[in-house]
Amino acid sequence: MGIELRQATPNDASAACTLLRRSIEEGCERDHGGRPEILQAWLGNKTTQNVVAWFSSPSNFAVVAEAGTGEGRELAGLALLNQAGRLALCYVHPAMLRSGVGAALLAAVEAQARAWSIGKLHMHAPASASAFFERHGYINAGKDKACFGMECDFLWKQLDACAAPDSKRFCKCSQ
Repeated sequence: MGIELRQATPNDASAACTLLRRSIEEGCERDHGGRPEILQAWLGNKTTQNVVAWFSSPSNFAVVAEAGTGEGRELAGLALLNQAGRLALCYVHPAMLRSGVGAALLAAVEAQARAWSIGKLHMHAPASASAFFERHGYINAGKDKACFGMECDFLWKQLDACAAPDSKRFCKCSQ
């Protein structure tokens, strides 16, 4: 089963919304624990209308991964980067976890960040996803309460090859 990446379009919004919701409900169950208040908050903005807006915004770069062959291709994952260097979305269909989809999505958004001259990416991630990002060079800067009422991790990655991070701080504003 081949995986192909391409830039997302507003026509992908319905399938992307379905993938986001399924990935959160099933793939992130360890994080939300089935708690309705967290699920409701996390899923609340995952609507087709919002996804169309996210994919249409010129300040966002959205990429989708498709799996399958011929007419049987379906969305396997999606990622969204904004021009502020925030990786706002990176979700993989639960059946496609550990298949290389997430790594391919990360490579695509990191390439776009470099094209936009963004030197550092940052994100909030649920605990179950942090190890994946850490394996791909992201530094876990610690816990934060920013993910829909649940504790999550703040992660970042220095992209420019000549500047190696020298601490676990995201910025050096206090130095």
